[in-house]
Amino acid sequence: MATMPLFAFGINHNTASAAVRERVTFAPDRLPSALRDLLSCDGVEEAAILCTCNRTDLYCGLGGGDGEAALDWFRRTHGLTAEETRRYIYVHRARQAVRHMMRVASGLDSMVLGEPQILGQIKDAYNTASECGTIGHILGKLFQHTFSVAKRVRTDTAIGESPVSVAFAAVTLARQIFGDMAQLTALLVGAGETIGLVARHLKGMGIKRLIVANRTLDNAHRLAAEFGGYAITLDEISAHLPEVDMVFSATASQETILSLGQVIDAIRKRKHRPVYMVDMAIPRDIEPAVGELEDVYLYTVDDLGDVIQENLRSRQDAARQAEEIIDTQVTHFMGWLGTLDVVPAIRAFRTEGEMARDEVLHKARRLLATGTPPDDVLDFLADTLTNKLLHRPTVQLRTAGFDGNGELVDTIRRVLDITE
Repeated sequence: MATMPLFAFGINHNTASAAVRERVTFAPDRLPSALRDLLSCDGVEEAAILCTCNRTDLYCGLGGGDGEAALDWFRRTHGLTAEETRRYIYVHRARQAVRHMMRVASGLDSMVLGEPQILGQIKDAYNTASECGTIGHILGKLFQHTFSVAKRVRTDTAIGESPVSVAFAAVTLARQIFGDMAQLTALLVGAGETIGLVARHLKGMGIKRLIVANRTLDNAHRLAAEFGGYAITLDEISAHLPEVDMVFSATASQETILSLGQVIDAIRKRKHRPVYMVDMAIPRDIEPAVGELEDVYLYTVDDLGDVIQENLRSRQDAARQAEEIIDTQVTHFMGWLGTLDVVPAIRAFRTEGEMARDEVLHKARRLLATGTPPDDVLDFLADTLTNKLLHRPTVQLRTAGFDGNGELVDTIRRVLDITE
């Protein structure tokens, strides 16, 4: 038996643009039929498909062939030319396929180094393939090993501890200033992607109340509804500003959204309780002079950039530690995979030994039944079983010696753990 070759291929943010990646994704309701189609490709015996906004990865266990049938199916399914396939698709086999999956799950192959969401997405891919019956012994073992490795990377390194996005850095800095957010109110100015991420992080950290302000009230309502917040227009900010403990602003406005006068008035009404503000817009949304107020902590996107760069360096150091963990675990998995080749031989060897044991034991019991002294029967049992078990290795050693086959002699010595 030969071990099942592992084969992985795909496309991600490093190899193709978003426009290209959109062409080769699989919708969730399409995944079951895609997995069945993949399994029908020549040589493919196990399969799983991972789809995220940044990648489409396919993992296969091959019972034969080199995986080209699966790659050709993928190309035809998405209408890729041979040139596009060569340019955008990466291919990993055997050890490199194992390493690729572990790096992806650990966040080392992500657009944001160390991001944690990918592990959940890989678990979803595994669950979908399991439900469809396309996961077998080999891929099943690889996925479970990968989950364990990713958890260890997250636990044993600082890969995910330092924020490396503007939104996450802004919210993390707020938590460092305020601590518990359970009684705090945040004002979010804008309704774009950055503010959406801020809202998500704030909810994850237990913020009590969110107010979303936007020029277009419908967009404010949409974002507020998603996170259980309250929507207002930009004109209503002054009325609500005294209520808020933190402000996050990221609009495309060419004019200032929050003026010095507005903030001074709000601070007075708050009886000088401090306010944390982050201006993530360019041009700025918050008048720079606000930062000079004693009761305001104002940070700009440049201030956060310094934090992010420092944290990115920290993650890169952690990533090097993670790579060492992964290299070790790839070796362990490949070692386990290699043992599958010898399982039939081990099983046959043990079966023969058990048959020899049963044969000699049967004769020994017959001797006891005929009145042979027990000590004589035990001697017969020990001598006969020893001779049966050692006969073939002894013959092989003598033959190898007679033929001058020193390499085989050394191999038999290692297998039998024979010392001088």
